[in-house]
Amino acid sequence: MVRMGPDVPLLNEYKQEFFWKRFPQTILGGPRFKLGYCAPPYVYVNQAVLFLTPWLFGGIGTLLCQLHLLAELHAAVLSGMLMLGAAVVVQSLALNAARRTGTVERLGAPNILADEEEVEFTHCVGPETVRFIAPGKRFGLNVVLHTVLAGALCAFGTWYVLLGRLTALYGSVGVALVVFVLSWVTLCIAEYSLIVNTATETATFQAQDTYEISPLTRPLYILTFIAVDLADRFVGPVPELQLISQVLHVLFLLLPLLWALGMLSPLDALLLWAMEQSLVFGLGGSPMSSNLRLLLMFAVSIIVAVCTFFIPSTLGVVLFTISMGFLLSLDFSQLGSLCVGSRAARGKDGWPRESSPTPPCSFGWRLGVKELLLYLGLLLAAMTEAGLLHHFLNPAQFQNQTQVLVWAPQAAVSYLLILLFVLCWALREIQGAYVCGGMFLNPLYPRGMASVQVFRQRSRGLHVAGTIRRVLLNLVSPLAMIAFLAMDSSLLKLHTASLSVGFTRAFRVVWQSSEEALLQMAVVVSVRLAAGDSKLPGWDFLGTGVQLLLVGILSDRLVQFLAKLKFTLTVLVTSWTEKKQRRQSAGALLALNASLCPLLLSVVALSALLSAPLLPLFTLPIFLVGFPRPQRSWPGPVGTACPCPDSVYYQQMSRSLAGALRTGFAAGSLGSLSPGSHFLGRFQDRVVWIVILERGYGYLTVNIKGLELQETSCHTVEARRVDEVFEGAFERPERLGLTQGLNMHWGNALTPCAVLPVRVYSDARNVLSGIIDSHDNLRTLQDDFLKTLIWLLLRHCVQRGRQGFTWGPEEGAGAGGRRSQSSQPAQSTCTQPAEAVVVESNVSSLKFRRDSSSLTSFGDWSDEDDLFGPQPARRTVALVSTEAQLGHTVMQMGPSLPGSVEMDSLFENMALSALQPLQPLGLGLGLPAVDKGRNPGGLSDGLGPTTHLSFSCPHSELFSLPSDWRTAPLLPSRLLGLRPLFPEDWFRFALGRFGLLLQGEASEDMTKALKEDEGLRELHAQVALSCLISLGAESSFTSPSYVYRLYCGDVPWTEGLDWLSSSKELYQLALKAFRFSFKLLFDQASLGPMEGPEELFSTLEEYERDWYIGLVAERGWQDSILQEKPFLFSLGHDLTMGTYTGRVLSLQEQLVQVGSLNGEGVRGQWANLSWELLYATNDDEERYSIQAHPIMLRNLTVQAADPPLGYPIYSSAPLHLPCL
Repeated sequence: MVRMGPDVPLLNEYKQEFFWKRFPQTILGGPRFKLGYCAPPYVYVNQAVLFLTPWLFGGIGTLLCQLHLLAELHAAVLSGMLMLGAAVVVQSLALNAARRTGTVERLGAPNILADEEEVEFTHCVGPETVRFIAPGKRFGLNVVLHTVLAGALCAFGTWYVLLGRLTALYGSVGVALVVFVLSWVTLCIAEYSLIVNTATETATFQAQDTYEISPLTRPLYILTFIAVDLADRFVGPVPELQLISQVLHVLFLLLPLLWALGMLSPLDALLLWAMEQSLVFGLGGSPMSSNLRLLLMFAVSIIVAVCTFFIPSTLGVVLFTISMGFLLSLDFSQLGSLCVGSRAARGKDGWPRESSPTPPCSFGWRLGVKELLLYLGLLLAAMTEAGLLHHFLNPAQFQNQTQVLVWAPQAAVSYLLILLFVLCWALREIQGAYVCGGMFLNPLYPRGMASVQVFRQRSRGLHVAGTIRRVLLNLVSPLAMIAFLAMDSSLLKLHTASLSVGFTRAFRVVWQSSEEALLQMAVVVSVRLAAGDSKLPGWDFLGTGVQLLLVGILSDRLVQFLAKLKFTLTVLVTSWTEKKQRRQSAGALLALNASLCPLLLSVVALSALLSAPLLPLFTLPIFLVGFPRPQRSWPGPVGTACPCPDSVYYQQMSRSLAGALRTGFAAGSLGSLSPGSHFLGRFQDRVVWIVILERGYGYLTVNIKGLELQETSCHTVEARRVDEVFEGAFERPERLGLTQGLNMHWGNALTPCAVLPVRVYSDARNVLSGIIDSHDNLRTLQDDFLKTLIWLLLRHCVQRGRQGFTWGPEEGAGAGGRRSQSSQPAQSTCTQPAEAVVVESNVSSLKFRRDSSSLTSFGDWSDEDDLFGPQPARRTVALVSTEAQLGHTVMQMGPSLPGSVEMDSLFENMALSALQPLQPLGLGLGLPAVDKGRNPGGLSDGLGPTTHLSFSCPHSELFSLPSDWRTAPLLPSRLLGLRPLFPEDWFRFALGRFGLLLQGEASEDMTKALKEDEGLRELHAQVALSCLISLGAESSFTSPSYVYRLYCGDVPWTEGLDWLSSSKELYQLALKAFRFSFKLLFDQASLGPMEGPEELFSTLEEYERDWYIGLVAERGWQDSILQEKPFLFSLGHDLTMGTYTGRVLSLQEQLVQVGSLNGEGVRGQWANLSWELLYATNDDEERYSIQAHPIMLRNLTVQAADPPLGYPIYSSAPLHLPCL
């Protein structure tokens, strides 16, 4: 996101041309009269004829009816049959054209995002012309269904707009003629979209119309209008119904405009919205987290309402509705988890087995014995209370007192309800950072707290208040409301449909949403108490159940209206005050909205009345009513995202955040909660988007989304403003004056609520200049590497020993089946020191580099262009030695032949007598016999690759290493030259510590024997030095780039690299040792050098236990985060700055700032996003509607939308949070 400012185009030039081709097609229902290329005239003529065909057939029926040649019904049937025939002809031509032009081509789901292609026309009825005008249907069932529906629509439409019927409705022939002509335009539009070609609708809910539902949308709206007119015809003279019919005939003329503006929902969105609204306001339920749950809950709730109507006893109705309302308000996912077990429950409860940790085991997270006992106790208490009150204080027993609307027992409960509402509201207000709708800072809320412990201590009073509120709201209030309803006089007239539905809803909403139910009952009670002895005929006639239903709808619509009005004012004001949002048309748009203020308020009120989003076109102050849709706004399942490596941070964070949200929701610190509420969390570079999907008794269902960490310019602007808003709420001093107590960001879409303690990774990044490029630090890296590698090798042996694994004879530390002293007591042990080998210690680095060109490579060279054909490769001394190491019989070493000359040309300054005997070449013949129990010449064999080593301690076998770890193709001279680097003191210390771990209570003699075992020490020295050479670390590190390459595992080629990489386990240990050693360098440069071996040993233990030291891009990094490793370290390289960086992640409890968002503002921006991308196909990454807006948080809101329109990098499955 580079381009910002008011000059960013709403639509680029190409999309503008595409839009002005598509929009006329949408208005007319499908005819394409505006093309981007030249087309023959017959293409336009054919479309015009097909468009007017329904009008022609309807006109024939209308004419015959007006001439009294046919009755109204017969005229309508005639028009329908003619239209049916025409539809059959059109579909037959479309199928025939499809067969002729593409026998192999298969019709796919039309992609509304695709642009149209140019078509070459050859004939007026050619296959390409037919396919261009009438593409045909993909499914045979739809061919039949749409064809029959086209005939039925024409028949009923003819009947609906007959001139006689219109004249009778309006009493004027002129009005009837105008309505007749315009009504047939509407019918022609619907018929064309149904049978010829379907236009792309501005009201688009799904990205693709897979099942061809879109062609049915316009005809079904028309059939709904016709159904009302038919009811008026056959029911009889009902003035209200006739008035409705007159109004609908006028609205019928406006249907093309409503379709073009996208105000009428597609069928799938309409069905879901209707079920959701009926479930919430008619049946007392809640919006659901999935379409399947919504369908099942709606069906069950309907059955309960029907059963209530047929129960004869009022006591039975009370007990049945209380029990069913309580059961339906519980979290059914917990019931499923109880049946299928805890393993499957994790997936159903919204904790995916693969992507999320298991939920906590505290109260309420899973359905157990304690939860069942609590629920059963509450249900029994409620039913007992209601039964006793209804039986002994039945209003029917006080017929003489029914003149008073609120009699004594119910009046006492009424005052109690008002008191409970005031207390719960006050206790909720003081929990958050702001009071009075976010306008004033809460003086009781602790601020400036950087420590979680200090915050908890300072908020103990608020915690107590939250606990009291929780008890009052979840335990006392439901019982009080049930008592009020059980004594209500409306139960005497229960056997009517309205009262049955009303009381079914009332007894359920007590549990489903106790806070909203308490508000509704407080309003109803206040009206009754205010009326006193006087009667309110219209209001009293409704009954308590219907009164509560109406109050619930009105309160919801009022809250929506106020939220939409705030969003409207935000868009209007910021279009001028924000300089980067001020376009050239801003002044004109503001003047237009001011002059049309009543119309603007009507649009806001209509969108609130329909519970539809208020759509700001291109997020400009041009407001439309979006089509009604479910509260979730998106058709797909919850949990879809665009994952990337950074998603793992949100994945780890989700569990702890869910627990913190549970506490905040229960205490009321996050404000009033309802499905559709949106919250924003902020911690360091992480932005969390939280949506409430569902609400019931004692639980909330939420969806947690994580937004991108790689911040763009727009993302950065809005994130900075979010930080400013939170700082103004949580980092001000606690003692505030009058002016300082105001919320200076009240107009922002974000209102801070609370800070929540969350166990999350804090991210610290440091530039390593002065550390990684310091020669003093790099000199210690080689020594630290050897010490760390020795520690890891010994620890590896300990782990093997604890698993009961011991190296077999073939896998021992020596070739040819070397056995330890314990297994072969008769064999003497080689105890000569390694220093007895004749070798110069001051070998220059140049000689090491000459040695690095291993002689084994010469054995593989051959001249493929040899004139005499390929020659067998020569077997060099090093190659023979390697072969001998791999299992051939080897003679003991001996001194050189008498009178022989020492050869040092190939082996530097190493005597021939120090080499392996060359028996495979026959050079070992004639050597004098050697006693096996002696080591003549005083020369050590400790570092030879095929040396026979024996252990002096019987327990040394436990610290042995595999044989293939000693087969490095390295010259003995190089190993001997590096022998002084081996830290023997550290080896003895670490061996003693690990020996205690492995042997338990080991004696001092045993530990001493391990430390003095020369063979074991030489074994580990050989492996460690071989790894050192293979990594190219013979000399001290001098280049930071080389250190970085080794840390990343990008090891430059060395002589032993192939050998080291062939043993994956040893290679991983060596790489791990180097990374540990670099971490030691980093810590010692920051904190000072190690004080002794004890501190070094404990530090390495801490690295192994609590740290992951690697790269961010590695799989282990993500696994460690999910396993919640306490610390992670990574080395990085900033190519732009040319610096090396260290990154440390620390897992600890941190305060995450959470604020509530204007839900209607979010829904409005998402509605515009859906229109802009699915209809206008405006997917430009620099479009105006995605630019940074620090007040509306436009860029963050677009990111949080569900894919494919949004791009959150993490989205959890629906998480069910217990809130009791």
